[in-house]
Amino acid sequence: METTGVINNINIDYETRKPQITLLLDSQEINTIEKLNGLKLNIELKKWYKKRSLDANSYCWVLCDKIAKELTTDENVITKETVYKDSILDIGSFVPFIVEESKFQRFKEIWEKQGLGFLVQEVSRKDKCVKVNCYYGSSTYDSKEMSLLINSIVELAKSLDIETKTQQEIDSLLKEWK
Repeated sequence: METTGVINNINIDYETRKPQITLLLDSQEINTIEKLNGLKLNIELKKWYKKRSLDANSYCWVLCDKIAKELTTDENVITKETVYKDSILDIGSFVPFIVEESKFQRFKEIWEKQGLGFLVQEVSRKDKCVKVNCYYGSSTYDSKEMSLLINSIVELAKSLDIETKTQQEIDSLLKEWK
Protein backbone atom coordinates (compact mmCIF):
# COMPACT_ATOMS: atom_id res chain seq x y z
CA MET A 1 0.00 0.00 0.00
CA GLU A 2 1.27 3.45 -0.88
CA THR A 3 -0.44 6.67 0.14
CA THR A 4 0.20 10.21 1.32
CA GLY A 5 -0.52 11.86 4.64
CA VAL A 6 0.98 13.85 7.49
CA ILE A 7 2.62 13.06 10.80
CA ASN A 8 -0.05 13.85 13.35
CA ASN A 9 1.88 13.16 16.56
CA ILE A 10 5.40 12.22 17.65
CA ASN A 11 6.25 10.55 20.97
CA ILE A 12 8.92 8.35 22.49
CA ASP A 13 7.91 4.80 23.44
CA TYR A 14 8.93 4.58 27.11
CA GLU A 15 9.69 0.85 27.04
CA THR A 16 11.90 0.80 23.93
CA ARG A 17 12.94 4.50 23.86
CA LYS A 18 12.18 4.47 20.13
CA PRO A 19 10.24 7.18 18.28
CA GLN A 20 6.53 6.52 17.96
CA ILE A 21 4.54 8.43 15.36
CA THR A 22 0.88 8.73 14.50
CA LEU A 23 0.05 9.22 10.84
CA LEU A 24 -3.05 10.83 9.40
CA LEU A 25 -3.39 9.12 6.00
CA ASP A 26 -5.14 10.39 2.90
CA SER A 27 -6.22 6.80 2.13
CA GLN A 28 -9.63 5.45 3.04
CA GLU A 29 -8.50 1.81 2.72
CA ILE A 30 -9.14 0.84 6.35
CA ASN A 31 -9.38 -2.89 5.52
CA THR A 32 -5.90 -2.90 3.98
CA ILE A 33 -4.50 -0.94 6.91
CA GLU A 34 -6.08 -3.29 9.46
CA LYS A 35 -4.49 -6.31 7.74
CA LEU A 36 -1.07 -4.70 8.29
CA ASN A 37 -1.66 -4.05 12.00
CA GLY A 38 1.00 -5.71 14.14
CA LEU A 39 3.12 -6.82 11.18
CA LYS A 40 6.71 -5.71 10.66
CA LEU A 41 6.65 -3.24 7.73
CA ASN A 42 9.09 -1.54 5.41
CA ILE A 43 8.42 2.14 5.98
CA GLU A 44 9.68 5.07 3.97
CA LEU A 45 8.83 8.61 5.00
CA LYS A 46 9.81 11.42 2.68
CA LYS A 47 8.56 14.88 1.91
CA TRP A 48 5.65 14.89 -0.52
CA TYR A 49 6.06 16.61 -3.86
CA LYS A 50 3.78 16.93 -6.82
CA LYS A 51 4.75 14.35 -9.40
CA ARG A 52 5.67 15.54 -12.82
CA SER A 53 2.97 16.15 -15.33
CA LEU A 54 2.30 13.23 -17.61
CA ASP A 55 1.68 15.81 -20.33
CA ALA A 56 5.21 17.20 -19.93
CA ASN A 57 6.64 13.69 -19.89
CA SER A 58 4.57 12.66 -22.91
CA TYR A 59 5.64 15.76 -24.82
CA CYS A 60 9.28 14.98 -24.04
CA TRP A 61 8.87 11.51 -25.60
CA VAL A 62 6.92 12.79 -28.61
CA LEU A 63 9.76 15.18 -29.43
CA CYS A 64 12.43 12.50 -28.83
CA ASP A 65 10.58 10.28 -31.31
CA LYS A 66 10.30 13.04 -33.95
CA ILE A 67 13.98 13.92 -33.54
CA ALA A 68 15.01 10.25 -33.85
CA LYS A 69 13.03 9.86 -37.07
CA GLU A 70 14.56 13.04 -38.49
CA LEU A 71 18.12 11.93 -37.63
CA THR A 72 17.73 8.34 -38.84
CA THR A 73 19.38 7.51 -42.14
CA ASP A 74 19.69 4.30 -44.15
CA GLU A 75 23.10 3.73 -42.56
CA ASN A 76 22.35 4.91 -39.02
CA VAL A 77 19.16 4.22 -37.07
CA ILE A 78 18.56 6.58 -34.14
CA THR A 79 15.98 5.68 -31.49
CA LYS A 80 13.94 7.99 -29.28
CA GLU A 81 15.70 6.34 -26.32
CA THR A 82 19.07 7.43 -27.75
CA VAL A 83 17.83 11.01 -28.13
CA TYR A 84 16.56 10.94 -24.53
CA LYS A 85 19.84 9.54 -23.17
CA ASP A 86 21.90 12.09 -25.12
CA SER A 87 19.72 14.85 -23.67
CA ILE A 88 20.24 13.51 -20.15
CA LEU A 89 24.01 13.59 -20.74
CA ASP A 90 23.76 17.15 -22.08
CA ILE A 91 21.87 18.69 -19.16
CA GLY A 92 21.54 15.99 -16.55
CA SER A 93 22.32 15.94 -12.90
CA PHE A 94 25.16 13.62 -12.00
CA VAL A 95 27.30 12.54 -9.09
CA PRO A 96 30.99 11.78 -9.58
CA PHE A 97 32.29 8.48 -8.18
CA ILE A 98 35.55 6.59 -8.15
CA VAL A 99 35.10 2.83 -8.51
CA GLU A 100 37.63 0.03 -8.36
CA GLU A 101 38.35 -1.16 -11.88
CA SER A 102 37.51 -4.76 -10.95
CA LYS A 103 34.05 -3.70 -9.72
CA PHE A 104 33.27 -1.13 -12.40
CA GLN A 105 31.19 -3.32 -14.72
CA ARG A 106 28.96 -4.59 -11.89
CA PHE A 107 28.58 -1.05 -10.50
CA LYS A 108 27.54 0.19 -13.95
CA GLU A 109 24.99 -2.62 -14.38
CA ILE A 110 23.40 -1.91 -10.99
CA TRP A 111 23.25 1.87 -11.56
CA GLU A 112 21.77 1.59 -15.03
CA LYS A 113 19.10 -0.92 -13.91
CA GLN A 114 17.34 1.96 -12.12
CA GLY A 115 15.92 3.30 -15.36
CA LEU A 116 16.57 4.45 -18.90
CA GLY A 117 18.07 7.81 -17.91
CA PHE A 118 20.37 6.42 -15.23
CA LEU A 119 23.67 6.49 -17.07
CA VAL A 120 27.30 5.91 -16.15
CA GLN A 121 29.84 7.93 -18.10
CA GLU A 122 33.47 6.93 -17.74
CA VAL A 123 35.72 9.96 -17.24
CA SER A 124 39.17 8.45 -16.68
CA ARG A 125 41.15 5.44 -15.40
CA LYS A 126 44.11 5.60 -13.05
CA ASP A 127 45.71 3.31 -10.46
CA LYS A 128 43.19 0.49 -11.04
CA CYS A 129 40.30 2.90 -10.42
CA VAL A 130 37.67 4.33 -12.75
CA LYS A 131 36.38 7.86 -12.31
CA VAL A 132 32.75 8.09 -13.48
CA ASN A 133 29.86 10.50 -13.62
CA CYS A 134 26.58 8.81 -12.65
CA TYR A 135 23.54 10.52 -14.14
CA TYR A 136 20.04 10.44 -12.68
CA GLY A 137 17.04 9.74 -14.90
CA SER A 138 14.34 12.34 -15.39
CA SER A 139 12.00 10.41 -13.07
CA THR A 140 13.99 12.00 -10.22
CA TYR A 141 13.99 15.53 -11.68
CA ASP A 142 12.48 18.52 -9.99
CA SER A 143 10.68 21.18 -12.05
CA LYS A 144 13.88 23.12 -12.80
CA GLU A 145 15.71 20.03 -14.07
CA MET A 146 12.74 18.86 -16.14
CA SER A 147 12.45 22.34 -17.62
CA LEU A 148 16.11 22.19 -18.69
CA LEU A 149 15.58 18.76 -20.24
CA ILE A 150 12.46 19.70 -22.20
CA ASN A 151 13.93 23.03 -23.32
CA SER A 152 17.08 21.24 -24.51
CA ILE A 153 15.00 18.76 -26.52
CA VAL A 154 12.82 21.57 -27.90
CA GLU A 155 15.94 23.47 -29.06
CA LEU A 156 17.25 20.35 -30.79
CA ALA A 157 13.87 19.84 -32.48
CA LYS A 158 13.82 23.47 -33.66
CA SER A 159 17.33 23.13 -35.07
CA LEU A 160 16.02 20.24 -37.17
CA ASP A 161 12.98 22.29 -38.30
CA ILE A 162 10.61 20.09 -36.30
CA GLU A 163 7.49 21.90 -35.25
CA THR A 164 7.22 22.38 -31.48
CA LYS A 165 4.64 23.78 -29.12
CA THR A 166 4.77 27.50 -28.46
CA GLN A 167 6.84 28.69 -25.51
CA GLN A 168 3.59 29.53 -23.72
CA GLU A 169 2.31 25.95 -24.18
CA ILE A 170 5.63 24.52 -23.00
CA ASP A 171 5.63 26.81 -19.96
CA SER A 172 2.10 25.64 -19.20
CA LEU A 173 3.21 21.98 -19.27
CA LEU A 174 6.13 22.74 -16.98
CA LYS A 175 4.03 24.87 -14.62
CA GLU A 176 2.06 21.76 -13.64
CA TRP A 177 5.19 20.55 -11.87
CA LYS A 178 5.24 23.43 -9.38
